[in-house]
Amino acid sequence: MASNQESIRGAKFPFHVQEMERQLNLEPQEKEFDYSKRSQWLRAAVLGANDGLVSTASLMMGIGAVKQDMKAMILTGFAGLVAGACSMAIGEFVSVHSQLDIEVAQMKREKRREVAVEVTKEGQEGENDESLPSPVQAAAASALAFSLGAIVPLLAASFIKEYKVRIGVVVAAVTLALVVFGWLGAVLGRAPVVRSAARVLIGGWLAMAITFGLTKLIGTKGL
Repeated sequence: MASNQESIRGAKFPFHVQEMERQLNLEPQEKEFDYSKRSQWLRAAVLGANDGLVSTASLMMGIGAVKQDMKAMILTGFAGLVAGACSMAIGEFVSVHSQLDIEVAQMKREKRREVAVEVTKEGQEGENDESLPSPVQAAAASALAFSLGAIVPLLAASFIKEYKVRIGVVVAAVTLALVVFGWLGAVLGRAPVVRSAARVLIGGWLAMAITFGLTKLIGTKGL
């Protein structure tokens, strides 16, 4: 009986040890892959695209409330694209660079307190360097994404001369893009798709409606 119990223990113990080792080896890789390497540029890309779409469309709707000229509407949208892309890139660069300075300073403080072998320190330093944020990468992704989002209302209004039809096409194109961006953000963040898409869509509608209404009011009052 005792020999059977010992054989059972000997059979189970290696299996649990191998399973635990496999989990320990896989968990750090999954976390590093999901959050450290991709979260930065995905966040900047999604936010930049949504910001470019909403801000440029709102600008075009605002100028369209007081001027029916297609050229004025397109030039306003293009100016918003350039200014917004530069602003997003500069802001993201400064923000991420500040985060980088904080993380580097924290790493230096931790290294001063470490009492370990040089080989271990070199291995830890390499891992930390790979996970450090990149200001240039974040700025480029933000500017590019903003431009891609801003192109949607510009293309929608570029080939339509009729004023009312042009406004309707811009609203329809922006609505479709808002739903896509909301769905994409929900998939990337593993959030409820319907709730996320509805939140992004309603927010974009409100921004365009408020800009259109206030500009119309100021334009009719002669201010």
